[in-house]
Amino acid sequence: MIAVNAQITNALTIDVEDYFQVSAFAPHIARADWPNMPCRVEANIERILLLLEAQHIHATFFTLGWIAERYPAMLRSIAAAGHEVASHGYAHLRATEQSRADFAHDISLSKSILEQLTGLAVQGYRAPSFSIGPANLWAFEVLQEAGYRYSSSIYPIRHDHYGMPDAPRFAWRPRGLHGVLELPISTVRVGRRNFPAGGGGYFRLLPYGVTHWCLRRINSLDGQAGIFYFHPWELDPGQPRPAGLGWKTRFRHYVNLQRMEPRLARLAKDFRWGRMDRIFLDSTG
Repeated sequence: MIAVNAQITNALTIDVEDYFQVSAFAPHIARADWPNMPCRVEANIERILLLLEAQHIHATFFTLGWIAERYPAMLRSIAAAGHEVASHGYAHLRATEQSRADFAHDISLSKSILEQLTGLAVQGYRAPSFSIGPANLWAFEVLQEAGYRYSSSIYPIRHDHYGMPDAPRFAWRPRGLHGVLELPISTVRVGRRNFPAGGGGYFRLLPYGVTHWCLRRINSLDGQAGIFYFHPWELDPGQPRPAGLGWKTRFRHYVNLQRMEPRLARLAKDFRWGRMDRIFLDSTG
């Protein structure tokens, strides 16, 4: 049995977007239709805030500028509760789909909106679909130029939509840059391969004990803080279901939604959790 290192605080992160904005739905829901879609993000964020308050946990909310513009009171409630507000970009565009200039505009616009609404500095960024990788490492230079201090945009696994399996598993600085720290989603190393350990659909699909074991291993054997993420729509089994989705997309998006909230409550009790900035920036400078 691996003992939990009770001294390590893990980072709990939420990617604030609505169900119709996920990348896998892009072929089925046009961006032009987003303003007409029934939004559920406010109610889901309220549930998350209540869950975190009950466990006395502060987390990091990577928020879309598009969402923040439309729900400023929700964003202010997140900040007022003591959570970190970070950027998920403005329009949920993959970094791989943007030119350098377009990417710079997207991340700067999002940062400006979030800071104006909260009155707080935005230091962190997470690319939609973990879309920074070997082909666009220039994105770190743009993030530094825009004033970001850290990114959590690389998932060091093999996946059909994202991943950079050869990237470091823990905090690292891109070569030649001193102002941006990359904080990858957690993985465990088994043999010569990294396996996902940081949440998302894997947390819903696999038994709870798998994530628990992985985080214990990261804390105790690696001696590192874990980074876990989820989305507000993952707590919402009643969300609308667009027509025309392929079986793989349906499975990944809807599997075990009804189990997500009680699993999160259990995870919140089993480990220590905190904000990205306080865990990583306070210790690294």
